[in-house]
Amino acid sequence: MSEPHILPVMAECAAACSQSHRGITAYRLLTGEAPADANISSDSKLDRHVLASILAAATMDGGSLLEKVGLSGLELAALLQQYFPSTKINAAQRASLLKEEDDEEIVMLRDLLLKQRSTEGDIGVWLAAMIARRAMEPDHLWEALGLRNRGELVLVLTRHFGPLAARNVNNMRWKRFFYRMLCENEGLVMCTTPVCDQCREFDICFGEESGESRMAERRRELLLQEAARPVVVGDQASEPAEMV
Repeated sequence: MSEPHILPVMAECAAACSQSHRGITAYRLLTGEAPADANISSDSKLDRHVLASILAAATMDGGSLLEKVGLSGLELAALLQQYFPSTKINAAQRASLLKEEDDEEIVMLRDLLLKQRSTEGDIGVWLAAMIARRAMEPDHLWEALGLRNRGELVLVLTRHFGPLAARNVNNMRWKRFFYRMLCENEGLVMCTTPVCDQCREFDICFGEESGESRMAERRRELLLQEAARPVVVGDQASEPAEMV
């Protein structure tokens, strides 16, 4: 089965939208609102926001959505049915959607997360796979997941992988922290110095992780482009377009 049948609205968006629009449009198609307006005041709202953000960020990257999020078609279809039921996929379609073999590094990180789960149900399994895959991207982890800030990443890790999150007592960058945990589990030594504040790579592990989210950056770019357009009397296209 071709991937457009798995998530037709997002496949259509990826083909028709510019990269600037893809993430925000995909998020809105899933949730009915812009990511900037997301309410994460409850656990269920946080979960839905995080899942939509990861899918939206993966859509922005282009290529195979399944590969970019680290799920099989079966898993993605089940996720959509449970959290975004307006996306219709029937059981017969889901049954034939298999997953390609993951890279060894992804498998190791996914297994680390799975062993430290603090919630029940499928979402912890899905998030472990999605976070492990998105951690391979070059951005800060919260950016690769499409989240609005690092604080949202802390919330989701604390909720779903509490024992592991609690071990990051010094607020190390999450990718560095994950790989440090993997090394320790294998009995390896990742660091050249026993005390962090004596290490020449201190800023790499503990440096600032703030900044503008990828989707917020895209939205700002579009607003600037729209504002720079010349106004032509009688030209309806010159009116500000609705941001998606």
